[in-house]
Amino acid sequence: MSAWELSSGRWSPRLLSVLRIVTALLFIPHGTQKLFGFPGAQQAVSPLLSMMGIAGILECVGGVLLLLGLFTRPTAFVLAGEMAVAYFMAHAPRGSWPILNRGELAALYCFVFLYLAVAGGGAWSLGRFKTGTRRR
Repeated sequence: MSAWELSSGRWSPRLLSVLRIVTALLFIPHGTQKLFGFPGAQQAVSPLLSMMGIAGILECVGGVLLLLGLFTRPTAFVLAGEMAVAYFMAHAPRGSWPILNRGELAALYCFVFLYLAVAGGGAWSLGRFKTGTRRR
């Protein structure tokens, strides 16, 4: 593979899928911690109809949808909103710098999800095959 092949954009849709898949795999355990106490929950399992329970449902279901590449754009948009709310409710009151208020992960997830909401699921998404289109 030459440098031209890498810079030509041929790999962009595939790497978009890799970003989506890796992000989903890293995001799903945040939901399973809230809902099932796994892996290694630091607090009790959240009731389903609490704010943390709803966040856990969004993180598990949304994470699986993103992992598969189904409904990527609307799912990512909802998850970006969830992460923005999480940042401003849980982290911003602790201080204005994300590194100090421990909100850098929520902020990063928010902007990765926002990017996926605009860019779509990439070449390796089930949504691409479901609609029968060649979209990203």
